Amino acid sequence: MFKWTGMILLSAGLMLPLAAQPQRDHDDEHRYYDRDRKDYHEWNEGEQRAWRRYWEERHREALEWRRANEEQRREYWRWRHEHPDRLLWPDRR
Repeated sequence: MFKWTGMILLSAGLMLPLAAQPQRDHDDEHRYYDRDRKDYHEWNEGEQRAWRRYWEERHREALEWRRANEEQRREYWRWRHEHPDRLLWPDRR
């Protein structure tokens, strides 16, 4: 009886650090629907880099994604489909 109780307490103690880890902030990680191409895009760190590059090519200061209007977003997705990751960052694998 004490053996099982000890094993359960030990297991719970070993799993506690996993449960106590802070939850990941998903504010910048969303899926967006591209209605022109009828596909979804995951907004993540790589997409954020591409967004900044998009504005750099236009010689304009990048605005935040959440402040972009629908037409700006549609233009970005058009540009993004023409610029896959391998073209944006050829040194990355």
